Amino acid sequence: MEELGLKSTKNDLSSLGLKVKTAKWNLRPAALIEEAIKSGEGVLTDTGALMCDTGKFTGRSPKDRFIVEDDKTKDAVWWGNINIPFTPEKFDQLQEKMTKFLEDKEVYVRDAYAGTDKTHRIRVRVINTMAWHNLFVHNMFLRPETYKLEGFEPNFTVLCVPEFMADPEVDGTRQSNFAILNMTKRMILIGGTAYSGEMKKGIFSALNFILPHEENVLSMHCSANMGVKKQDTAIFFGLSGTGKTTLSADPDRLLIGDDEHGWTTNTVFNFEGGCYAKVIDLSEEKEPDIFRAIEYGAILENTRFHENNRDVDYENCSVTENTRASYPIHHIRNAVEPSIGGIPKNIFFLTCDAYGVIPPIQRLSKGQAMYHFISGYTSKVAGTEAGVTEPQLVFSSCFGAPFLPLHPTVYAEMLGAKMDENEVTVWLVNTGWTGGPYGVGERISLKYTRAMITAALNGSLANAGFRSHSIFGAEMPTSCPGVPGEILSPRETWKDDVGFYKKANELANKFNENFTKFEEFANEEIMEGAPKENRNYV
Repeated sequence: MEELGLKSTKNDLSSLGLKVKTAKWNLRPAALIEEAIKSGEGVLTDTGALMCDTGKFTGRSPKDRFIVEDDKTKDAVWWGNINIPFTPEKFDQLQEKMTKFLEDKEVYVRDAYAGTDKTHRIRVRVINTMAWHNLFVHNMFLRPETYKLEGFEPNFTVLCVPEFMADPEVDGTRQSNFAILNMTKRMILIGGTAYSGEMKKGIFSALNFILPHEENVLSMHCSANMGVKKQDTAIFFGLSGTGKTTLSADPDRLLIGDDEHGWTTNTVFNFEGGCYAKVIDLSEEKEPDIFRAIEYGAILENTRFHENNRDVDYENCSVTENTRASYPIHHIRNAVEPSIGGIPKNIFFLTCDAYGVIPPIQRLSKGQAMYHFISGYTSKVAGTEAGVTEPQLVFSSCFGAPFLPLHPTVYAEMLGAKMDENEVTVWLVNTGWTGGPYGVGERISLKYTRAMITAALNGSLANAGFRSHSIFGAEMPTSCPGVPGEILSPRETWKDDVGFYKKANELANKFNENFTKFEEFANEEIMEGAPKENRNYV
């Protein structure tokens, strides 16, 4: 077996039973880019980024993601439609088949860290059959110093082989693609899909088990930034389309990370060494930092060129609307390295409310914060589909349900304890509609949202007067610098009390209906945070 690049002397692929034709260890980005272009995996754009396609799968496949059920996970994991059990025997069988599949293949090996906090990081070894996948791992995980690679000893392994197809009847999978997490073996098997995000989210899922369950660290699907002078940390939770990446990429603040973090007794730390940003409709005017980060070394997924040149057409969604860019965090001008901040004083839950009834900003009590954290509400609007006029509600626990092996109340109660210990203020921010629901009202101005978040961070919003929302119960500020007063009350923007309360009651009922599956595990304080129907307008 030929060995190329910087290889660990403490461990090699033989410990996994792998006897590949060639193993290329820890190649630098330039070498990986050359390999990808030579093998037809990608092409260069006008900025030097590598453009690649992910094939049949342009996103994760949640129904094909499994966790091995054994003594370590049986009583800890919240089993169901999200965490689907897989037997240890079938895992071993599949691993053996993948090992045999690779016997005459060329692979790329990458050693990396997940977690900037050295006390809580894991050492990851990723084995890929595609050069651009190995570049993705280089971009997205933390890159050890060169001198540490020789003695690198992994405690987690990812085997990613898109060309390997499972046989569902024999292997126990749902279909030919799969992503399977084994916490006892500390290994992830990925096959049948070239979507790179499966590797990133697989390690995130592993940390979401290890950190809260074994190390008393709250793992979070959020972005984080901090002030340049005060170095006050803020974290932003939110599902796709709520503005999580946009609002954390503040030119006046330092970016800690855009997606995955841990909260210890004295730090908030990034799990990753890069960013994985959606780029549909990207422009330099709207997202200057992200736009400029897509340079040599970055990867673009499923994008297309303008005709007859190498300029990327970011409006082109002919492959998918889930076009993405992967780049090292140092491509962002104001990123802080190492990616660690202090204890946050402000937390923002971001929601895009297409019902138009949630205030643009409101302050939550501890019980309300835990309730909304478990709920993880937003709404998707299928505005481009003929005949679809109503919003699609989405509830995703802790704003990241597909990646949470433990019961959502575990994470919520940890958040509540952190709030008590550190006097944290939690704000619910609606980046969706005002003046009526989608189709009637209008989207809340990004300028106003930024002004409200700035006021929350500098303390001026805390000094405003507050009044309670009659259904959702949280406190709405009566004034905010740089924001017209009428914007702050959704009822006032509607000009129709009956219509407003009818829609607000409808959303409140959706919240409570969704929460029934959590009631058995939720304490009284969490249940007190639930919205309450306004009977005057039923």
